Amino acid sequence: MHPALSPAVLAELRRPRPYPAVSILMPTHRREPDNAQDPVRLRNLLAEAKERIQADPEVSRADRIDVVGQLDRALAEVDLVHAEDGLAILAAPGEHQVWTFARTAPARVVLSDTFLSRNLVSAQAAERPYWVLAVAADRAVLWGGNQERVTEGKIHGFPLTRTFDNPDPERRERIGDTPSTFRDEETKTFLRQADTAIGKVLAADPRPLYVVGDAPALALLDAAGPIAKEATAQIPHGGLAQADVETVRRVVEPAVRAHAEQEVADTLAQLDKARGRQEFAAGLDEVWQAVGQARIARLVVEENHRATVRDDGEHLVPAEADETGAREDIVDEVIERALDTGAKVTFVPDGTLADTHGIAAVLRH
Repeated sequence: MHPALSPAVLAELRRPRPYPAVSILMPTHRREPDNAQDPVRLRNLLAEAKERIQADPEVSRADRIDVVGQLDRALAEVDLVHAEDGLAILAAPGEHQVWTFARTAPARVVLSDTFLSRNLVSAQAAERPYWVLAVAADRAVLWGGNQERVTEGKIHGFPLTRTFDNPDPERRERIGDTPSTFRDEETKTFLRQADTAIGKVLAADPRPLYVVGDAPALALLDAAGPIAKEATAQIPHGGLAQADVETVRRVVEPAVRAHAEQEVADTLAQLDKARGRQEFAAGLDEVWQAVGQARIARLVVEENHRATVRDDGEHLVPAEADETGAREDIVDEVIERALDTGAKVTFVPDGTLADTHGIAAVLRH
């Protein structure tokens, strides 16, 4: 099971694979009684995938044996007891991956030369991921969070630690104290290292950053480099460099919530201005046409917006899931295409975009 989606991980998932690259996606359920159907659906989809591999003349015997074995190993890794809202099993010659995510996905089996990634891409965007940097004079810890969980990030050298040398005994004897922890050069050097390291983290995976520590540590980190000053929020709270995950989540949660609320307000203001400038797309059909022309600067989607449609050649029209040509994850497809063309994607609470049927966009000039 993979711990977190990131831009680098998604890029790796989307690279071409040897045929057959098998993608099995399905909705899952967190609670009874709905979760009772999940094992049955998973077995049926795995059986379908194996039948299609066995029947495909383009798949060599060696690859057929390999990929079927990869699917069996992936199945052994699935934990439906701790399911989220969606499950993806990805298998190709020589590899398999299992992903769970907090966004539903239609049940399907796809054989191609790439993995089907749009549901994972939209799930990563919807998670609203963020970073937390907890600093002290002798320790700097990185945490990665989203709406579901917070976990320690052990990347780019984190956690950073240092040990204190014994204070100058002559100084102690002469004036009866030890140097301030936050005035000595070693602490300043240590926090400059933390600033450099978090800069590398943000360059690889940009997210809102919350910096937490004692007030003297925050002040010194401000002086060490640009990163802390540019953080989404600084939270004066000591002890988090040694804290457990639940304490970290509890301390940063008010700031994370305030940022999300401000982001929604700013996004709605942008939509209003775009409407006045005639740079606005409203509703799924208009947005679909705009994303196909790479014209979207910011896509705004309600958190649980879903639609099933078919393309009649000129427009998207509502459809039932069992209709020929029906596309059940069209919203996720729009999100992936928008991100591919450089658009920003913002999720807003359900009901916020009632006048545009759950989806809207600010268009490029």
